[in-house]
Amino acid sequence: MDHKHLNPSSPSSPSPSSPASPSPASPSPASPNSPAYYNPRRENLRRQAVRRVLLITLLLNFAVVALKLVVGFGTGSLSLLADALHSVTDSINNVLGLVTNQLAAPDPDREHPYGHQKFEAVGALGIAAFLGIACFEILKSAGERIFQAASPVTITAFELGLLVAVLGINIFVAYYERRVGLLNDSPILIADAHHTMSDVWITLAVMGGLLGIQLWDIQWLDVALAFPVAALVLSSAWTVLKQNLPWLVDEMAIAPEVIQATVMEVPGVLNCHSIASRGVPGRKVFMEMHLVVSAPDVETAHGITEAVEAHLVKVYGPVRASLHIEPPDYVSDQVTYTGEEIAMGGAL
Repeated sequence: MDHKHLNPSSPSSPSPSSPASPSPASPSPASPNSPAYYNPRRENLRRQAVRRVLLITLLLNFAVVALKLVVGFGTGSLSLLADALHSVTDSINNVLGLVTNQLAAPDPDREHPYGHQKFEAVGALGIAAFLGIACFEILKSAGERIFQAASPVTITAFELGLLVAVLGINIFVAYYERRVGLLNDSPILIADAHHTMSDVWITLAVMGGLLGIQLWDIQWLDVALAFPVAALVLSSAWTVLKQNLPWLVDEMAIAPEVIQATVMEVPGVLNCHSIASRGVPGRKVFMEMHLVVSAPDVETAHGITEAVEAHLVKVYGPVRASLHIEPPDYVSDQVTYTGEEIAMGGAL
Protein backbone atom coordinates (compact mmCIF):
# COMPACT_ATOMS: atom_id res chain seq x y z
CA MET A 1 0.00 0.00 0.00
CA ASP A 2 1.31 3.44 -0.84
CA HIS A 3 2.09 6.04 1.78
CA LYS A 4 -0.78 8.38 2.65
CA HIS A 5 -0.01 12.09 3.17
CA LEU A 6 -1.93 13.60 6.07
CA ASN A 7 -2.57 17.33 5.96
CA PRO A 8 -0.77 18.95 8.93
CA SER A 9 -3.86 20.97 9.82
CA SER A 10 -5.80 17.81 10.66
CA PRO A 11 -5.47 16.43 14.19
CA SER A 12 -2.98 13.62 14.53
CA SER A 13 -4.62 11.93 17.48
CA PRO A 14 -8.11 11.67 18.91
CA SER A 15 -9.15 14.33 21.39
CA PRO A 16 -10.13 13.00 24.81
CA SER A 17 -13.35 14.97 24.64
CA SER A 18 -14.17 13.85 21.14
CA PRO A 19 -16.30 10.77 20.73
CA ALA A 20 -14.67 7.98 18.84
CA SER A 21 -15.85 7.98 15.28
CA PRO A 22 -16.65 4.58 13.90
CA SER A 23 -14.58 3.48 10.97
CA PRO A 24 -16.54 3.56 7.72
CA ALA A 25 -17.73 0.34 6.29
CA SER A 26 -15.17 -1.01 3.89
CA PRO A 27 -16.30 -2.45 0.58
CA SER A 28 -15.51 -6.10 0.27
CA PRO A 29 -12.19 -6.47 -1.54
CA ALA A 30 -11.98 -8.65 -4.60
CA SER A 31 -11.48 -12.33 -4.01
CA PRO A 32 -7.93 -13.61 -4.63
CA ASN A 33 -9.42 -15.82 -7.35
CA SER A 34 -11.17 -12.90 -9.02
CA PRO A 35 -9.72 -11.33 -12.19
CA ALA A 36 -9.87 -7.97 -10.37
CA TYR A 37 -7.39 -9.16 -7.73
CA TYR A 38 -3.69 -8.60 -8.52
CA ASN A 39 -1.90 -11.86 -7.89
CA PRO A 40 1.86 -12.08 -8.67
CA ARG A 41 1.62 -15.88 -9.00
CA ARG A 42 -1.19 -15.56 -11.56
CA GLU A 43 0.84 -12.91 -13.39
CA ASN A 44 3.80 -15.29 -13.58
CA LEU A 45 1.53 -18.02 -14.95
CA ARG A 46 0.25 -15.54 -17.53
CA ARG A 47 3.79 -14.76 -18.65
CA GLN A 48 4.62 -18.48 -18.88
CA ALA A 49 1.58 -19.02 -21.12
CA VAL A 50 2.66 -16.13 -23.35
CA ARG A 51 6.21 -17.47 -23.55
CA ARG A 52 4.96 -20.95 -24.52
CA VAL A 53 2.86 -19.50 -27.36
CA LEU A 54 5.78 -17.40 -28.61
CA LEU A 55 8.06 -20.45 -28.73
CA ILE A 56 5.49 -22.51 -30.67
CA THR A 57 4.79 -19.73 -33.17
CA LEU A 58 8.52 -19.07 -33.60
CA LEU A 59 9.02 -22.64 -34.86
CA LEU A 60 5.96 -22.38 -37.13
CA ASN A 61 7.18 -19.06 -38.55
CA PHE A 62 10.56 -20.62 -39.37
CA ALA A 63 8.66 -23.25 -41.37
CA VAL A 64 6.65 -20.54 -43.16
CA VAL A 65 9.80 -18.63 -44.14
CA ALA A 66 11.42 -21.79 -45.49
CA LEU A 67 8.38 -22.72 -47.60
CA LYS A 68 8.02 -19.21 -49.04
CA LEU A 69 11.71 -19.04 -49.94
CA VAL A 70 11.52 -22.41 -51.70
CA VAL A 71 8.48 -21.33 -53.74
CA GLY A 72 9.82 -17.80 -54.27
CA PHE A 73 13.11 -18.91 -55.77
CA GLY A 74 11.35 -21.68 -57.69
CA THR A 75 8.84 -19.32 -59.34
CA GLY A 76 11.07 -16.26 -59.63
CA SER A 77 8.35 -14.12 -58.03
CA LEU A 78 9.79 -10.99 -56.39
CA SER A 79 6.51 -10.32 -54.59
CA LEU A 80 6.64 -13.77 -53.00
CA LEU A 81 10.27 -13.24 -51.96
CA ALA A 82 9.19 -9.93 -50.43
CA ASP A 83 6.41 -11.82 -48.68
CA ALA A 84 9.05 -14.22 -47.35
CA LEU A 85 10.95 -11.21 -46.00
CA HIS A 86 7.76 -10.09 -44.30
CA SER A 87 7.53 -13.52 -42.70
CA VAL A 88 11.11 -13.18 -41.47
CA THR A 89 9.89 -10.24 -39.40
CA ASP A 90 7.35 -12.61 -37.83
CA SER A 91 10.22 -14.70 -36.50
CA ILE A 92 12.08 -11.60 -35.33
CA ASN A 93 8.92 -10.44 -33.59
CA ASN A 94 8.65 -13.77 -31.77
CA VAL A 95 12.23 -13.44 -30.54
CA LEU A 96 11.54 -9.85 -29.48
CA GLY A 97 8.39 -11.00 -27.74
CA LEU A 98 10.30 -13.68 -25.82
CA VAL A 99 12.84 -11.10 -24.65
CA THR A 100 10.27 -8.51 -23.58
CA ASN A 101 8.10 -11.15 -21.92
CA GLN A 102 11.09 -12.26 -19.86
CA LEU A 103 11.82 -8.65 -18.85
CA ALA A 104 8.18 -7.80 -18.09
CA ALA A 105 8.28 -9.14 -14.53
CA PRO A 106 5.07 -8.43 -12.62
CA ASP A 107 6.62 -7.08 -9.42
CA PRO A 108 8.48 -3.79 -8.87
CA ASP A 109 12.10 -3.72 -7.77
CA ARG A 110 14.66 -1.12 -6.74
CA GLU A 111 15.45 -0.05 -10.31
CA HIS A 112 11.82 -0.21 -11.49
CA PRO A 113 9.64 0.84 -8.52
CA TYR A 114 6.55 1.05 -10.74
CA GLY A 115 6.98 -2.46 -12.13
CA HIS A 116 7.94 -3.76 -15.57
CA GLN A 117 4.62 -3.88 -17.41
CA LYS A 118 5.70 -1.38 -20.08
CA PHE A 119 8.24 -3.79 -21.52
CA GLU A 120 5.49 -5.69 -23.35
CA ALA A 121 4.17 -2.43 -24.80
CA VAL A 122 7.70 -1.59 -26.00
CA GLY A 123 7.82 -5.00 -27.68
CA ALA A 124 4.49 -4.32 -29.39
CA LEU A 125 5.85 -1.03 -30.73
CA GLY A 126 8.86 -2.93 -32.01
CA ILE A 127 6.45 -5.07 -34.01
CA ALA A 128 4.93 -1.89 -35.48
CA ALA A 129 8.43 -0.83 -36.56
CA PHE A 130 9.06 -4.20 -38.21
CA LEU A 131 5.75 -3.91 -40.05
CA GLY A 132 6.87 -0.54 -41.39
CA ILE A 133 10.13 -2.07 -42.60
CA ALA A 134 8.25 -4.89 -44.33
CA CYS A 135 6.01 -2.33 -46.04
CA PHE A 136 9.05 -0.47 -47.35
CA GLU A 137 10.59 -3.70 -48.67
CA ILE A 138 7.39 -4.63 -50.51
CA LEU A 139 7.22 -1.23 -52.22
CA LYS A 140 10.91 -1.43 -53.07
CA SER A 141 10.42 -4.84 -54.70
CA ALA A 142 7.44 -3.55 -56.68
CA GLY A 143 9.47 -0.59 -57.95
CA GLU A 144 12.25 -2.88 -59.09
CA ARG A 145 9.77 -4.97 -61.09
CA ILE A 146 8.41 -1.84 -62.81
CA PHE A 147 11.74 -0.38 -63.89
CA GLN A 148 13.81 -3.52 -64.38
CA ALA A 149 13.27 -6.39 -66.80
CA ALA A 150 12.71 -9.72 -65.07
CA SER A 151 12.39 -13.35 -66.07
CA PRO A 152 8.81 -14.62 -66.55
CA VAL A 153 7.16 -15.92 -63.39
CA THR A 154 5.82 -19.49 -63.39
CA ILE A 155 4.32 -21.74 -60.71
CA THR A 156 3.65 -25.48 -60.50
CA ALA A 157 0.82 -27.29 -58.75
CA PHE A 158 3.27 -28.51 -56.09
CA GLU A 159 4.46 -24.97 -55.37
CA LEU A 160 0.86 -23.80 -55.16
CA GLY A 161 0.18 -26.58 -52.65
CA LEU A 162 3.09 -25.35 -50.52
CA LEU A 163 1.55 -21.86 -50.45
CA VAL A 164 -1.77 -23.34 -49.35
CA ALA A 165 0.08 -25.04 -46.49
CA VAL A 166 1.66 -21.69 -45.61
CA LEU A 167 -1.80 -20.11 -45.47
CA GLY A 168 -3.04 -22.83 -43.14
CA ILE A 169 -0.10 -22.35 -40.78
CA ASN A 170 -0.51 -18.57 -40.70
CA ILE A 171 -4.26 -18.71 -40.05
CA PHE A 172 -3.68 -21.14 -37.18
CA VAL A 173 -0.91 -18.96 -35.69
CA ALA A 174 -3.02 -15.78 -35.90
CA TYR A 175 -6.03 -17.45 -34.26
CA TYR A 176 -3.88 -19.14 -31.60
CA GLU A 177 -1.98 -15.96 -30.68
CA ARG A 178 -5.09 -13.79 -30.58
CA ARG A 179 -7.03 -16.30 -28.47
CA VAL A 180 -4.25 -16.75 -25.89
CA GLY A 181 -3.44 -13.02 -26.03
CA LEU A 182 -7.02 -12.07 -25.15
CA LEU A 183 -7.23 -14.71 -22.42
CA ASN A 184 -3.98 -13.50 -20.85
CA ASP A 185 -4.31 -9.80 -21.73
CA SER A 186 -0.96 -9.85 -23.56
CA PRO A 187 -0.35 -6.90 -25.93
CA ILE A 188 2.65 -8.67 -27.48
CA LEU A 189 0.54 -11.67 -28.57
CA ILE A 190 -2.37 -9.54 -29.80
CA ALA A 191 0.01 -7.33 -31.77
CA ASP A 192 1.76 -10.33 -33.29
CA ALA A 193 -1.63 -11.81 -34.24
CA HIS A 194 -2.34 -8.60 -36.21
CA HIS A 195 1.03 -9.00 -37.88
CA THR A 196 0.37 -12.64 -38.77
CA MET A 197 -3.06 -11.80 -40.23
CA SER A 198 -1.40 -9.23 -42.47
CA ASP A 199 0.84 -12.09 -43.61
CA VAL A 200 -2.26 -14.12 -44.50
CA TRP A 201 -3.64 -11.34 -46.71
CA ILE A 202 -0.26 -10.78 -48.30
CA THR A 203 0.10 -14.46 -49.18
CA LEU A 204 -3.44 -14.55 -50.60
CA ALA A 205 -2.70 -11.54 -52.79
CA VAL A 206 0.55 -13.05 -54.01
CA MET A 207 -1.16 -16.38 -54.74
CA GLY A 208 -3.83 -14.55 -56.76
CA GLY A 209 -1.14 -12.83 -58.77
CA LEU A 210 0.72 -16.06 -59.40
CA LEU A 211 -2.48 -17.81 -60.53
CA GLY A 212 -3.27 -14.93 -62.90
CA ILE A 213 0.22 -15.15 -64.32
CA GLN A 214 0.02 -18.91 -64.72
CA LEU A 215 -3.49 -19.00 -66.26
CA TRP A 216 -3.48 -15.85 -68.40
CA ASP A 217 0.21 -14.83 -68.49
CA ILE A 218 -0.54 -11.46 -66.83
CA GLN A 219 2.99 -10.75 -65.62
CA TRP A 220 2.18 -7.28 -64.26
CA LEU A 221 -0.12 -8.78 -61.59
CA ASP A 222 2.95 -9.63 -59.53
CA VAL A 223 3.71 -5.90 -59.26
CA ALA A 224 0.17 -4.53 -59.14
CA LEU A 225 -0.82 -6.64 -56.15
CA ALA A 226 2.24 -5.52 -54.20
CA PHE A 227 0.70 -2.08 -53.51
CA PRO A 228 -2.47 -3.23 -51.70
CA VAL A 229 -0.28 -5.69 -49.82
CA ALA A 230 1.82 -2.75 -48.62
CA ALA A 231 -1.34 -0.91 -47.57
CA LEU A 232 -2.43 -3.91 -45.46
CA VAL A 233 0.96 -4.04 -43.76
CA LEU A 234 0.84 -0.31 -43.03
CA SER A 235 -2.67 -0.64 -41.60
CA SER A 236 -1.52 -3.36 -39.21
CA ALA A 237 1.40 -1.20 -38.09
CA TRP A 238 -0.93 1.72 -37.35
CA THR A 239 -3.30 -0.50 -35.35
CA VAL A 240 -0.49 -1.81 -33.16
CA LEU A 241 0.91 1.70 -32.67
CA LYS A 242 -2.47 3.17 -31.75
CA GLN A 243 -3.13 0.46 -29.15
CA ASN A 244 0.20 0.69 -27.32
CA LEU A 245 1.43 4.29 -27.58
CA PRO A 246 -1.07 5.67 -24.98
CA TRP A 247 0.32 3.26 -22.37
CA LEU A 248 3.90 4.44 -22.98
CA VAL A 249 3.10 8.17 -22.90
CA ASP A 250 1.03 7.87 -19.69
CA GLU A 251 -2.27 8.76 -21.31
CA MET A 252 -5.29 8.93 -19.01
CA ALA A 253 -6.39 5.38 -18.18
CA ILE A 254 -9.80 6.14 -16.62
CA ALA A 255 -11.78 9.38 -16.81
CA PRO A 256 -11.28 11.35 -13.56
CA GLU A 257 -15.02 11.99 -13.28
CA VAL A 258 -15.61 8.23 -13.28
CA ILE A 259 -12.96 7.67 -10.61
CA GLN A 260 -14.43 10.49 -8.52
CA ALA A 261 -17.90 8.93 -8.66
CA THR A 262 -16.45 5.56 -7.63
CA VAL A 263 -14.51 6.98 -4.69
CA MET A 264 -17.49 9.01 -3.47
CA GLU A 265 -19.34 5.72 -2.93
CA VAL A 266 -17.07 4.98 0.05
CA PRO A 267 -18.46 6.14 3.42
CA GLY A 268 -16.36 8.87 5.04
CA VAL A 269 -15.23 10.47 1.77
CA LEU A 270 -16.53 14.04 1.49
CA ASN A 271 -14.77 14.99 -1.74
CA CYS A 272 -12.23 13.64 -4.20
CA HIS A 273 -10.22 15.94 -6.48
CA SER A 274 -6.91 16.42 -8.34
CA ILE A 275 -7.31 12.95 -9.87
CA ALA A 276 -4.84 11.43 -12.33
CA SER A 277 -4.52 7.90 -13.68
CA ARG A 278 -2.28 6.00 -16.07
CA GLY A 279 -1.73 2.39 -17.08
CA VAL A 280 -4.00 -0.25 -18.58
CA PRO A 281 -7.33 -1.08 -16.89
CA GLY A 282 -7.42 -4.76 -16.08
CA ARG A 283 -3.62 -5.05 -16.01
CA LYS A 284 -2.41 -2.29 -13.67
CA VAL A 285 -3.60 1.28 -13.15
CA PHE A 286 -1.68 3.88 -11.17
CA MET A 287 -3.87 6.56 -9.56
CA GLU A 288 -3.20 9.78 -7.66
CA MET A 289 -5.86 11.83 -5.92
CA HIS A 290 -6.65 14.10 -2.98
CA LEU A 291 -9.31 12.93 -0.54
CA VAL A 292 -11.33 15.17 1.77
CA VAL A 293 -12.41 12.83 4.55
CA SER A 294 -14.57 13.00 7.63
CA ALA A 295 -11.98 11.83 10.15
CA PRO A 296 -11.04 13.28 13.56
CA ASP A 297 -7.77 11.34 13.73
CA VAL A 298 -5.15 9.55 11.69
CA GLU A 299 -6.49 6.09 12.47
CA THR A 300 -9.95 6.88 11.11
CA ALA A 301 -8.46 8.57 8.03
CA HIS A 302 -6.33 5.48 7.45
CA GLY A 303 -9.41 3.26 7.61
CA ILE A 304 -11.14 5.40 5.00
CA THR A 305 -8.17 5.21 2.63
CA GLU A 306 -8.03 1.43 3.06
CA ALA A 307 -11.71 1.27 2.11
CA VAL A 308 -11.09 3.51 -0.92
CA GLU A 309 -8.23 1.32 -2.14
CA ALA A 310 -10.26 -1.86 -1.70
CA HIS A 311 -13.18 -0.34 -3.60
CA LEU A 312 -10.92 0.82 -6.46
CA VAL A 313 -9.47 -2.70 -6.80
CA LYS A 314 -12.96 -4.20 -6.73
CA VAL A 315 -14.17 -1.90 -9.52
CA TYR A 316 -11.10 -1.50 -11.76
CA GLY A 317 -8.88 -4.50 -11.03
CA PRO A 318 -5.21 -4.09 -10.07
CA VAL A 319 -4.75 -0.51 -8.80
CA ARG A 320 -1.86 1.23 -7.07
CA ALA A 321 -3.18 4.43 -5.52
CA SER A 322 -1.39 7.38 -3.93
CA LEU A 323 -3.87 9.22 -1.70
CA HIS A 324 -3.34 12.68 -0.18
CA ILE A 325 -5.63 13.18 2.82
CA GLU A 326 -7.22 16.54 3.59
CA PRO A 327 -9.45 17.70 6.50
CA PRO A 328 -13.25 18.08 6.26
CA ASP A 329 -13.15 21.87 5.86
CA TYR A 330 -10.92 21.76 2.78
CA VAL A 331 -12.73 22.84 -0.40
CA SER A 332 -11.70 22.20 -4.03
CA ASP A 333 -13.66 21.76 -7.23
CA GLN A 334 -10.57 20.79 -9.26
CA VAL A 335 -11.54 17.28 -10.35
CA THR A 336 -8.38 16.75 -12.42
CA TYR A 337 -5.45 18.60 -13.96
CA THR A 338 -6.00 21.18 -16.70
CA GLY A 339 -2.48 22.42 -17.47
CA GLU A 340 -2.91 25.65 -15.53
CA GLU A 341 -1.24 24.10 -12.49
CA ILE A 342 2.19 24.47 -14.12
CA ALA A 343 1.80 28.23 -14.40
CA MET A 344 0.70 28.31 -10.74
CA GLY A 345 3.78 26.42 -9.60
CA GLY A 346 1.84 23.21 -9.04
CA ALA A 347 -0.65 24.76 -6.63
CA LEU A 348 -4.17 23.43 -6.69
